[in-house]
Amino acid sequence: MSKFWALALMGMVLGTSTAWAENETIRIGADLTYPPFQYREADGSPHGFEIDITNAVCKAVSVKCEFVVSSFDAEIPSLLAKKVDVISPLGATEKRKKAIDFSDFVYHIPTQLVVRKGSGLLPDITSLQGKHIAVQQGTIQEMFANQFWATKGIDIVPYADQDMIYQDLAAGRLDGALSPAVAITFGFLNKPEGKDFTLSGPEVRDDKIFSIGSAYGFRKGDDRIKTLLNDGLAKIKADGTWEKIKEHYFGALDLSVRQSEQANAAQ
Repeated sequence: MSKFWALALMGMVLGTSTAWAENETIRIGADLTYPPFQYREADGSPHGFEIDITNAVCKAVSVKCEFVVSSFDAEIPSLLAKKVDVISPLGATEKRKKAIDFSDFVYHIPTQLVVRKGSGLLPDITSLQGKHIAVQQGTIQEMFANQFWATKGIDIVPYADQDMIYQDLAAGRLDGALSPAVAITFGFLNKPEGKDFTLSGPEVRDDKIFSIGSAYGFRKGDDRIKTLLNDGLAKIKADGTWEKIKEHYFGALDLSVRQSEQANAAQ
């Protein structure tokens, strides 16, 4: 075997993502109103758990990340219109899979109800009838609430971003909000304005609406992006970068997607 073909074969074995993606710029759709996952620093630069993870993925496969800011509910339309190449991690639901493809899972976050302490409210229809419950537009929480709660006398109030939800909770204009539990815990409950609130009841789940994990979204059939993302994720999980970033934001909290669950989800 010639030296040329030996080197070529080695490149195929080691993976091709760095060979074809070197120094390319990947446009990532981001909603910077969702601390601690995505937010703006005082200088306007993007920061947060998902931002750091994405930067690490890009670095691992030698591409450049460019974050394109929009509201969460505009991210899939922006992707389909080719304004971005990738969407920051979101729930890989069956409904979304009809429109876009997903990378391997990045993390798992349970959905829970946040309410004012002492309210006695629980995430069930009897408890919430006549109450005003916020959701972020375009999320799986909105899909769940509209399907199961809105038709049962519960007022579902959509918001463009989580910051507005937090403001109206603190101001008493809402009775509760259905949101990812970690975002609520680290983006609201640990701040002065969230001191009078708490997570209530068990995780809210529905097997057809909720995903077991969040993953990057990309256009159907885009195998180059799929390879890039999955290669990058595998590398940062193998070398400990993913865990280091997770510990920086969430300490010992387990955000991993169980392999058995991931295998079942793919079926």
